[in-house]
Amino acid sequence: MNWLQLLSYQRPGAKTTKDISPDQLRSEFEKDFDRIIFSHPFRKLQDKTQVIPLPKQDFVHTRLTHSLEVSSVGRSLGKKVGEVILQRHPKLAGHHLSQFDFGAIVAAACLAHDLGNPPFGHSGEAAISDFFVNHPGGLFFKDKVGPAQWADLSNFEGNAQGFRILNHAHFQGLKLTYATLATFTKYPRESLLANIDPNRKSQKKYGFFQTEKEKFTGVADNVGLIRLGKEKELKWCRHPLTFLVEAADDICYHIIDLEDGCRLGWVDFATAKELLAGIIGSRYDPSKLKKIASENEKIGVLRAIAIDQLIRQSAQVFLDSESSIIDGSFDSALIESIPARQSLYQIIKLSIRNIYRSKTVIETEAIGFQVLNGLLEEITSSLYYYIFERAKCTKKQENLARSLPREIQDKLNDERGIYGILRNGLDFVSGMTDSNCLQQYRRIKGIALPGMG
Repeated sequence: MNWLQLLSYQRPGAKTTKDISPDQLRSEFEKDFDRIIFSHPFRKLQDKTQVIPLPKQDFVHTRLTHSLEVSSVGRSLGKKVGEVILQRHPKLAGHHLSQFDFGAIVAAACLAHDLGNPPFGHSGEAAISDFFVNHPGGLFFKDKVGPAQWADLSNFEGNAQGFRILNHAHFQGLKLTYATLATFTKYPRESLLANIDPNRKSQKKYGFFQTEKEKFTGVADNVGLIRLGKEKELKWCRHPLTFLVEAADDICYHIIDLEDGCRLGWVDFATAKELLAGIIGSRYDPSKLKKIASENEKIGVLRAIAIDQLIRQSAQVFLDSESSIIDGSFDSALIESIPARQSLYQIIKLSIRNIYRSKTVIETEAIGFQVLNGLLEEITSSLYYYIFERAKCTKKQENLARSLPREIQDKLNDERGIYGILRNGLDFVSGMTDSNCLQQYRRIKGIALPGMG
């Protein structure tokens, strides 16, 4: 791989290739960022659970605030790395590229990294998969789709759903640059593979559905990703900047979840302070902390310094590993190699025990399974009988199919196969906010009328 090709500012479907002008108001990568932040799918993240269900007594992070924070950290990582890359490869400067372009690409990809996540946090992905694996209504479709299509349905992946959103004409036609699309894709492979390398972090999950495999192949070819395995296998090495997106997400996820847990009283302040001090290392100054009265403010200060420390360390690991990242041999999370990794592992261990397995989180996940399974049962059966077996379609199923949003109705005309129709149904369900998902469930089950909460 080479940096000039990896930083492609071309866009899929563009008829002409524009030259970068040094005096243009916004770079092509800054335009990517703006297109995402003004998009409807991004706006809906404000009512999607990050990890902790949205409580009334205090503010915790939603998917929206998490994405904004990850994007901020990602920009810093990109700029820090970009500055050194440009020094190492001075020819890049002749193409009007700057450290801010590195920062903008990573920031845009970070901003979009959770667009495909369904309602109710990470349990939403498990609930959708569970419907097709264990529910009679989902198993009904197993012999009606191909093996690769079934692998998509039975293992729903938010990253692949995000790539679908970014590339679908009905979602405002974002048409991001190839560089941003490739950087966004943490898992550049399809779902069904004969051989998955467990030592490659990029093969832990998959990054695109069968409906978008040609689109991702085009992205990979444009930026020059290294193809792995046999010719017909759809798997590639990551875009180098993807490692920075992953690091930004890891940093925010673990540090800020700890902060939220402390603010809610699930983690005591003394423990949180000690854990963050382990990250901060020699920069930790207890005398300055004593001057701050509020524990919430103290934890906020410690969080900020800890994130800065992790940014510095992650960027250094990337720069030290640049050659092996470029040749595709490096394939692990940056935080696994930073000096503070042991302290970070202690935070992760505590978060699993006190936060991710807390009663509130587990109860919300249980509700999510019930609601999502119920919605999928009604919606998938309605779409199937309304489109493929109209003679057997009940009035309820017909009404439900006709009541779906206009953008879903339009897409049903584009993809007529059973797999395509199911994908469109999943677009509708996974794109819901937490509140809307509950409302739709109540209406479909006859618990509430339209217009009622």
